[in-house]
Amino acid sequence: MAVPILKQGEILIASIQAALSDQDLVRLRDDFADQVGRHRSRGVIIDVTSLDVLDSFATRTLRGIAYTAKLRGAHTVVVGIQPDVAFSMVQLGLSLDGVTTALDLEEGLAALAALGRRSRPDAR
Repeated sequence: MAVPILKQGEILIASIQAALSDQDLVRLRDDFADQVGRHRSRGVIIDVTSLDVLDSFATRTLRGIAYTAKLRGAHTVVVGIQPDVAFSMVQLGLSLDGVTTALDLEEGLAALAALGRRSRPDAR
């Protein structure tokens, strides 16, 4: 199942609505890498609100998307991690080290704005 990636200004947004196969996750990673460059995006938001589990491959892939986007000049924020999912990730030792997270899309957009201000040399 392909995940649509929406463009909103300089930000790409993907909302994952159902559990994805490993192949779908790899396609999402590749699509983000391509679209960040093609659209010259400065931010990526991945909304996982609908997911009730994030396994180790999904967690690694989200981290990989964030690292790849960073190497291409974009910040990434993962939004909507549910409390039970967060608890399970901690229990399983899964982490999103180095990846910004936020409660929802609104906070994710605010986080990207703050990250963008900090990364510009002329920002005050």
